[in-house]
Amino acid sequence: MKIGIASDHGGFELKEYLKEYLKKSGIEVSDFGTNSEEPVDYPIYGERCARAVANGEVERGVVCCGTGIGISIAANKVAGIRCALCTDENMARLSRQHNNANVLALGGRTTSNEDAQKILDAWLITEFEGGRHQRRIDMIDNIK
Repeated sequence: MKIGIASDHGGFELKEYLKEYLKKSGIEVSDFGTNSEEPVDYPIYGERCARAVANGEVERGVVCCGTGIGISIAANKVAGIRCALCTDENMARLSRQHNNANVLALGGRTTSNEDAQKILDAWLITEFEGGRHQRRIDMIDNIK
């Protein structure tokens, strides 16, 4: 699996932590920035990662900002992206089972590294259930 990862300054520390965790877990990671805690605009980085997922450069993406809210909104503007802001493992599992979320958003100022790691693990191992949920995904994809 190849994962894209991106953040703004508010999610930089968490992004770096998760990037190293993924690499140690044997997962290939593409980092779409930012590269420091210097203030930047989260839409740039949310879009970069989301476009990489949408065009198949990476299988899934992880985006982080201070709360995860802004960067998830930016990522969701890219066609084909279903970015879910998850604050616990159950939300992560459900975002995959029911929504086939292909991008995970996390808050660097609201989620500890350890909790984020647990959320990420749950999100990575959970498969999409399909069935009645696919109909809803198709409906979402048809919203213009």
